[in-house]
Amino acid sequence: MNARSDEELMRRVREGDDPSAFDALFRRYAGKLNAFFLRQIGDPEAARDLVQQSFLQLHRARRDYQPGAPFRPWIYTIAANLRRMHHRRRARKPEVAYEPDAHEPSVGPKASTPEQRAVRRALMAVNEGQREVLILHWYQGLPMEEVAQVLGISRSAAKVRAHRAYKALQALLGEDK
Repeated sequence: MNARSDEELMRRVREGDDPSAFDALFRRYAGKLNAFFLRQIGDPEAARDLVQQSFLQLHRARRDYQPGAPFRPWIYTIAANLRRMHHRRRARKPEVAYEPDAHEPSVGPKASTPEQRAVRRALMAVNEGQREVLILHWYQGLPMEEVAQVLGISRSAAKVRAHRAYKALQALLGEDK
């Protein structure tokens, strides 16, 4: 995958001259966004819904995309905003459902080892702003510059949040140095 090709695909989506461009972007980013949402909220069904909403929002806002601007931070900004709205909506109207298999928060593909489960629990215990930086940087592979763009903060603020998150994870996992 090439960033230039993402920008070119998005330009074609924006102009409306190639329906296959949207499909190509969906194929490239749907799985990544799903993993992002799973790590943030832990609910596979809600994650799938948020992926769909992200691409619906991409389609609706396609004319707002500035040709030549980096695509990846743009789509992750949409996703991060939808995730925030999801959390706000759930805070106003909490749902309580008993799911015996969901006794632990899930932040990604099913973890099978005790270490993986411990990392998931620790990640969910980290401050939300710090966790968001960690997930975007570590799990989604965005460079700090793009993480900062997605979250609307400075690069140095993103680095500080990441450092604090790593320290918190170390403490939670009992790996203090």
